[in-house]
Amino acid sequence: MSNIKLFESKKIRSVWNEGEQKWYFSVADVVEALTETVNVTDYIKKMRLRDKELLKGWGQIVTPLELLTFGGRQKVNCANAEGLFRIIQSIPSPKAEPFKRWLAKVGYERLEEIENPELASKRVREIYKAKGYSDAWIEKRLRGIAVRDELTEEWKKRGIKEHVEFAILTSEISKATFDLTPTEYKKIKNLPGKGDNLRDHMNDLELIFTMLGEASTTEITRENNAKEFDENKLAAKKGGKIAGDARIALEKESGKKVVSKENYLNLIEKKKRKLK
Repeated sequence: MSNIKLFESKKIRSVWNEGEQKWYFSVADVVEALTETVNVTDYIKKMRLRDKELLKGWGQIVTPLELLTFGGRQKVNCANAEGLFRIIQSIPSPKAEPFKRWLAKVGYERLEEIENPELASKRVREIYKAKGYSDAWIEKRLRGIAVRDELTEEWKKRGIKEHVEFAILTSEISKATFDLTPTEYKKIKNLPGKGDNLRDHMNDLELIFTMLGEASTTEITRENNAKEFDENKLAAKKGGKIAGDARIALEKESGKKVVSKENYLNLIEKKKRKLK
């Protein structure tokens, strides 16, 4: 499980290690957040040369892990909390102590969520609420996350490879549902950033049809006992088509397209104007 966390509005990419039950964080993101350097690679290089002990133990502290980057998923140098504490010692920053407290809090919250999964849902709800999303939208978004998780668990059971094959199958569902790949969909919504989550910029109907496509794919995959990639790809196309046919029927009756150019920023701006 990988995601992006925020430290004082700075994005810190992270990945949860199930075996160790620990978070690993992008070293470059942490250094950039603490120093605000314009050249994080050069800063890390000089920091290692300055601290001979850190340089000596770098291989034990830092582990290359796959994270989402602007070029897609790539191996990025990461470290767990213990490793970051050592790295922070070599960074003269007033943010060092607040960051240590943030690290401890992030780790504790994740362990709490493992013990009580409802806490994870509650925290996600609070984050969306703070960003200005409506309660009705949040309910659909959380339900969509659950539907997506059910589908990806089914794919894992059937030997589908995460990231690359997951992305291909997701694209097949999206194309059959909306006649758009996720990349094409992002362009319509003017979301150029690789880190932008398309679903966080969908309106209610877009979320509903996304759920229908993925829920249908899960059902077809199970009923047909899809094996290997090709059979799961066919199930994805069929599941997406069910949602796509429903979308076309609604558009015909309502005279309005389901796919919207609006993104989250547009919606929040509209909400602000209404309040004035």
